[in-house]
Amino acid sequence: MIRRELEYFFGAVRFFTRLPVPDWVGHSAEALNRSARYFPAVGMLVGGIGALVYVAATHLWPQPVAVLLSMAATVYATGAFHEDGLADMVDGLGGGWEKQRILEIMKDSRVGSYGVVAVVLALLGKFALLNSLDAALVPVALLAGHAVSRLCSTALLATMDYVREDLLAKAKPLATRISGGEMLIALLFGVVPLAFLPPLNTIAGCVFATMATLWLAAKLRRWLGGYTGDCLGATQQVSEIAFYLGLLAVWPR
Repeated sequence: MIRRELEYFFGAVRFFTRLPVPDWVGHSAEALNRSARYFPAVGMLVGGIGALVYVAATHLWPQPVAVLLSMAATVYATGAFHEDGLADMVDGLGGGWEKQRILEIMKDSRVGSYGVVAVVLALLGKFALLNSLDAALVPVALLAGHAVSRLCSTALLATMDYVREDLLAKAKPLATRISGGEMLIALLFGVVPLAFLPPLNTIAGCVFATMATLWLAAKLRRWLGGYTGDCLGATQQVSEIAFYLGLLAVWPR
């Protein structure tokens, strides 16, 4: 049982990051489909990498440089996987006016002006917010932000339908549904890092992230009737930024 769960976890790590996984981890469809429960755990791993780089960098450089290096480390670890999803989703919603056209634009490997602007604003936003937090809070904020935001993406699996059925889709999610038990596992990994934040910060960050997820979900239901793999990545990016906004709202520097 433990080996099976590890296979699910490493399956999620292999899909969402560029990090190496053990050779014994298979490529079975079951492992891929079941790995959704570990999305927030992968977020903890990615956030942990960013936190370690930030802490190390603060011994050599000022906070803005440390924040920038930590962001670069997380983007490198994930291969800009979620940023790509954000760009594709914004391109689709910005350039299309009906479902099929939106999906066609999202499937296009080229990045349009809407996508470029969205990614630039997202990166600048995260840099500004993290740099505005108290220096001691940044490592925990990175750990929690990456975990909570991936929990928000996982919530779409539990509450919405997958709308792209064609096999030519540029990117497909690991799972198109998640059971109640699997969602509880995801919830556990999503909230564990919050224990290291002050209560008011935790509440504000979670409220902002939830509001951003609900807003985005409503938009996706209206225009697509569900979600795609790109939408999951975009939800991660938007809810991560919203989480940092909540932290900063009650923790001014």
